Amino acid sequence: MSRLPPVIVGAGPAGVRAAQTLLAHGLRPVLIDEAAQAGGQIYRQPPGGFRRSRKTLYGFEAGRAQSVHAAFHALREAIDYRPQTLVWNAQPGLLDLMDGQAQSAATLAWEDIIVATGATDRVLPFPGWTTPGVYTLGGAQVALKFQGCAIGRSVVLAGNGPLLYLVAYQYAKAGAHVAAVLDSSSLADRIAALPAMLGQPALLAKGIYYLAWLRLHGVPVHTHAEVLRVEGESRVQSVVWRRHPPARAGVRAGAERRIDCDAVGFGYALRSETQLADLLGCRFRFDPLQRAHLPVRDRATRSSVPGVYLAGDGAGIMGADAAELAGERAALALLQDRGITVDGARVAQIEATLAQIGAFRVGLERAFPFPEHWAANAPDDLVICRCENIRAGELRAAVREKGAAEMNRLKALTRVGMGRCQGRMCGAAAAEILAHAATIPVAEVGRLRGQAPIKPIPMGMHVPAAALPSAQVIALHAGEDAS
Repeated sequence: MSRLPPVIVGAGPAGVRAAQTLLAHGLRPVLIDEAAQAGGQIYRQPPGGFRRSRKTLYGFEAGRAQSVHAAFHALREAIDYRPQTLVWNAQPGLLDLMDGQAQSAATLAWEDIIVATGATDRVLPFPGWTTPGVYTLGGAQVALKFQGCAIGRSVVLAGNGPLLYLVAYQYAKAGAHVAAVLDSSSLADRIAALPAMLGQPALLAKGIYYLAWLRLHGVPVHTHAEVLRVEGESRVQSVVWRRHPPARAGVRAGAERRIDCDAVGFGYALRSETQLADLLGCRFRFDPLQRAHLPVRDRATRSSVPGVYLAGDGAGIMGADAAELAGERAALALLQDRGITVDGARVAQIEATLAQIGAFRVGLERAFPFPEHWAANAPDDLVICRCENIRAGELRAAVREKGAAEMNRLKALTRVGMGRCQGRMCGAAAAEILAHAATIPVAEVGRLRGQAPIKPIPMGMHVPAAALPSAQVIALHAGEDAS
């Protein structure tokens, strides 16, 4: 009996290496990706005619980017590649797709699926974050990579995590004026994290280089920094911040400072895109290191659902190097489960390297700790969910007056997470507000259940007759109010 081809969702580093491995063992996978070209966010390719070099675009990662792009180029004609295609719903054995160019629906049967959906910014709002000129760090980086433009003439970059310094370096290196880097973590955090990070000296050296380069080129870098608000109406005009205790000698704790700028990029590390894994029925558990509920997987990337494999940052933030290895490991696990012989030595090597990178990630989380004071300091009138214009005070009132103590109950009472982003942007912040207001650990408030469509789809999407049996769910979800 013939078997269905394996399906891979996401053509970033994990998805490309998974496809490469399957093809090398005689399987022709279906590779589905929202973007027009492979590479994912980290190795996003610019449009045709773009004249900036790979070294300029990707910096230290130029070699890695070239390797992933070359690997994909070599296999593109040999696989079933579907770019600009969104997987907006998943069911047992069936995926609902939207062709982004034709704006038409389709379905795809699946037997084995590798989910490599990547990550996005973890957003912790501050007053004024909806002002034109405020972007996430990821959005600021995409503008630079994809179109070769900065988000403003004078940019403040704020938050924490490795991406903060990478984007600051990339912007300054490209010639943009970086007015300041506002890091909520501290030098003491990074010193405490060193023992766990020494196992990956090349990665550690890269981070040290970014910081040293910024300081050497006159970019102000402030630690213990808390963004209080963005000022400006039609456009960002300035950022007001203060040094969160402990204060540096000579600087009064809590003193406000103002930096003139016309754009802000911010983010507090990354969060995994787990919606597809949720719709596929994968079991989740809370990961205290990443402060999030993540789908459960074993060392071989197998999820709790037979035939579903989880690779890359979509199952836990590990970085691009680990994503490549995880994509290969997922493909090898799939091959093993189909009874195809694989190289056991290579399997052991991949797992050992991933374990080393995992130890390094523990150090990174220690170096850039979550700003646990954020929820306590968020004012009641702060917009948490911009889709539905839900403010922090409304969430606290739902806890105080209606006893909300779980995320889906909070969603039903307030509509937080019911907008276009389905909680992808506001979910983490809402969970922090809920946990603080209810005085319970964030691990106990649960997570927003995945809903289709994972991302917005047009109401006028063309549905071919062949897709009708599965696409009937469109009407249900389009008219859905709460769950």
